[in-house]
Amino acid sequence: MNTQASSAYADTQRERSLRYTQLWPEWMSCLALVAVWFGATAWLRPLAIPDEGRYVGVSWEMLRSGDWLVPTLDGLPFFHKPPLFYWITAGSMQLFGPGVMASRAAAWLASVSTATALFVFVRRWVGPTQAWATVAVLATAPLFYGAAQYANLDMLVAACISVTILLAAHAVLARTRGLPFGRALAAAFVAAALGVLAKGLIGAVIPLLVLSAWGLATQRLGKVLALLMWAPGWLLFVAVAAPWFILMQQRFPDFGHYFFIVQQLQRYSSAGFNNPQPGWFYPAALLALTLPWSPWLVSLLGRRYWVHTRHAELRMLMLVWVGVVTVFFSLPGSKLVGYILPALPPLAFLIADAARHLHERWLRPTAALAAAACMAAATVAHFYQPKSQHALAESLAAALKPGEPVVFLDHYYYDVMFYARLDTPVLVVDQWRPAEVAKDSWRRELVDAARFAPAGAARRLLHPDDAEAALCRAPSSWVVGPWPSAPLPAWLAAQAPTYQAGATALWHVVPSVPTVHAALHCHETPKATS
Repeated sequence: MNTQASSAYADTQRERSLRYTQLWPEWMSCLALVAVWFGATAWLRPLAIPDEGRYVGVSWEMLRSGDWLVPTLDGLPFFHKPPLFYWITAGSMQLFGPGVMASRAAAWLASVSTATALFVFVRRWVGPTQAWATVAVLATAPLFYGAAQYANLDMLVAACISVTILLAAHAVLARTRGLPFGRALAAAFVAAALGVLAKGLIGAVIPLLVLSAWGLATQRLGKVLALLMWAPGWLLFVAVAAPWFILMQQRFPDFGHYFFIVQQLQRYSSAGFNNPQPGWFYPAALLALTLPWSPWLVSLLGRRYWVHTRHAELRMLMLVWVGVVTVFFSLPGSKLVGYILPALPPLAFLIADAARHLHERWLRPTAALAAAACMAAATVAHFYQPKSQHALAESLAAALKPGEPVVFLDHYYYDVMFYARLDTPVLVVDQWRPAEVAKDSWRRELVDAARFAPAGAARRLLHPDDAEAALCRAPSSWVVGPWPSAPLPAWLAAQAPTYQAGATALWHVVPSVPTVHAALHCHETPKATS
């Protein structure tokens, strides 16, 4: 390197260091504000069923078992999703205790990361006013706010996808202007790898589709693909994403087919999973669940907005990003609202951009209205959780003695494992009819898990006749089941519940009680219990 080039490089580095020093307080202010905002009401409501109960329950099992490699549902390998969410949640509960706030750490961390990354990107390539407006729209969009306090995998993978796109787009823009881009590009590959560990192939596929479509739309596809094919980046990607999958394949030979073919490709292409919806579902959901911001999207249809062409390439990135995500998730028959979360960051940019140029005086009042709507929804959710078994689980935890089995009858109560702090798997009693097992439900999840641990499943997934024998062997047991709508087995009908909450009840079954002993058809002489 000659003297002139060395001097220019040093000047560039000094300017870059100065710029980062000046921007650092803004970045930290944004991070602190969104962290407080998204966490303020995260503790209010109990876990929602089934999603939060399922994923937090798996994380709880990971924590109490000490096995941080194999996620389990009722002690059986649960490979519906990769482990990143469980690692974050179990780690949070280990640090802060197994509370509701700690159980939502992954969604909170993901929402804060997304909002902060979006702020940094827009601040760098547009300016501070646009950056703050964009974060205000995103943070007060009801769908994003709610997902930031919802313990499932959707917000986590949305964050990984969004951060990957923003980092890679930053690298493309920086390279076009002759600025350093290597660190941002390397971080983009790491973020994509974390996306794969969060929810599978979409963590890498969606950023590739968005960035390729952006390159095509801006006539720089060759430059974009050159960065996306960067060999060191793919080595980083493999180093982060591959080890867990390799270990699981070595331990469970059927893992690869089940995870990638059944849970990824078939789940995407088949309509046999949950919540089938029409093709217009996601556009309608975006409009409805971003109120009161979404009416401003009408401004994008007018010529006046597109006259401002200073940031045309960024607008195109955001338009393509929204379009690709919406089309990608609209193709399958099965649709869940949380899948569309990766479209919210670019949508927030477009809304804020249009508002600033056309209706800037309405930004603050709309933000205040949106924030009030978010807080109101969180408060209402605190009082309306009809499927929660929080109170019943606390009653069970208070009465349960070491060694007493817990039995779930005709249902799997996801949140009871977590709230009752159960440290061993439960027995699940059901008819296990093929037609019911085929549906996308708790039965299918447990039966799928059983294929990876048949011996454990034989001890835990019981038919009613086998349940009677298991209850006879234990001095006393606790049973959680439906009440009073479903017909009860004779051994439950012979006694009153210990606790009842809504349509669910808790029984203490003691075989030494003569009436219970007879109803269970126990062959041994009843033994007195302590």
